[in-house]
Amino acid sequence: MRQHFPKALYINLLRHSEYQQYSSSPAKFRETIQYFAENNDERLVIVDEVQKLPALLDEVHDLIEGDKSLRFILTGSSARKLKRGGANLLGGRASRFFFYPLCYPELGTAGIQKWKERLLHGALPSVVDSSDPMADLQDYVGMYLREEVLAEGLTRSIDNFSRFLNFAALCNGEQINFASLGSDAQLSPSTVRSYFEILHDTLIGHYLPAFQGTEKRKAVATAKFYLFDCGVVNALLGRTSAAAGTPEYGKLLEQALLGEIKSYLEYKKIPKKLEYWRSTSQFEVDFLVYSKLTDIVAIEVKGSVNPSGKDFKGLFALEEDVKLTRKIVVCMADTPRKTEEGVEILPLEVFLKKLWDGQIIKS
Repeated sequence: MRQHFPKALYINLLRHSEYQQYSSSPAKFRETIQYFAENNDERLVIVDEVQKLPALLDEVHDLIEGDKSLRFILTGSSARKLKRGGANLLGGRASRFFFYPLCYPELGTAGIQKWKERLLHGALPSVVDSSDPMADLQDYVGMYLREEVLAEGLTRSIDNFSRFLNFAALCNGEQINFASLGSDAQLSPSTVRSYFEILHDTLIGHYLPAFQGTEKRKAVATAKFYLFDCGVVNALLGRTSAAAGTPEYGKLLEQALLGEIKSYLEYKKIPKKLEYWRSTSQFEVDFLVYSKLTDIVAIEVKGSVNPSGKDFKGLFALEEDVKLTRKIVVCMADTPRKTEEGVEILPLEVFLKKLWDGQIIKS
């Protein structure tokens, strides 16, 4: 924000002096902005880590009402305090944007090679160009535990939460059973549930809902949970390698592609649902993207070079119940092809290029 808007008034609530000044007297926040507006042509104010002082949102609201030329960019890493504290969320006066780890178009000329590296190191901006990415990831996990969770008082026991995080990483990309996970982590199911909500509210993880639109084949209803970055998962598990063709590689590829599709839908402002499907008889499709049941793009992810008929069973089982506009298998093949049954076999880079060119999911 500072790079793109160098003339804006920048208020950083991570700085102790600024936090103390405005927490003790929100009126000083208003006075600072009014003085800036009177003495500068720039009408933009940036407030970083705004969730630390939710009361400032009332001042922002009133300032916007009083001076329509003023613009605000409010950034933060957690919505928990705002949501749980009944803060003024500026309904109708603000747009909300989520930023994700770096996606395929943002990785520049390095392209697919950098993208593949994200399966091990993730795609946090500070990690992508690091000379020691695993060390930086370990620091990130530690900083998150200390600053986001402990400093903001989101949990009473940092030891319990730290232990839970390791189990959450083990269950990454799986259906969540709070009772089973609680037993493994020696925590109550209610505590495990609240910890997952902390991950969700602090944007460290997200749920993938289960598709419920089938009638012939009964579908499971439990959502899956994914941490937001492959590198964070690997750092929590102490994993330093993931060889192509292994189950770990396949799960990381699935997670990275989920992040890519979520980024695409968010950044392009495409209001479509993103879900997965699994029948009680264990047929499964990794991702379904749709706005109506007559126009579903089904995407299956495989870490293999040459997916075969058995890899398409989930797609065919789902198609017995609902109409699929496209059936796509993303894999590590060298060339794209299409089977007689209409299954598109797309190499990873071909899929990513088509995705961001708007050829996979249309608005």
